Amino acid sequence: GLSTRGRGTYDGDKPPVFILADRGTGQRYVIPAKAADESTIRLLLADRQEESLTVYTDGFRAYEPLEADDAFTREYVVHGDGEYADEEVHVNTCESHASLTRRWLSPHRGISKDKLTQYLRAFQLRRELYRKPGRDALKHAIRATL
Repeated sequence: GLSTRGRGTYDGDKPPVFILADRGTGQRYVIPAKAADESTIRLLLADRQEESLTVYTDGFRAYEPLEADDAFTREYVVHGDGEYADEEVHVNTCESHASLTRRWLSPHRGISKDKLTQYLRAFQLRRELYRKPGRDALKHAIRATL
């Protein structure tokens, strides 16, 4: 096709978007960023208040410094080597959620990168409401909009 391989950049009008999945709660977070580098990843993980945090990733190079950090245990699979899952080590939940995110954004072609956060918040709310039964969904929607 016409696109080039690799990760997008904010300057190139294709900002990186991180998907975080909490395996304990089932909660998923969709977070746009200006860069896909070590400092951004550390900022995203700094909000997580777990005593021992295990981070499951793919083989992206920006995650490599996490291995030397005592605050994290990093386990990963390298898709380029044909590894997609190794027992508990996989990123299938994040990849699945990213696929849903892309599909949801697709009809909104031409989204400004400055408005991407608002579109992703709307997607996030929709997914949260989808997972809740009737009255709980209504209560959650009201809380989210106030």
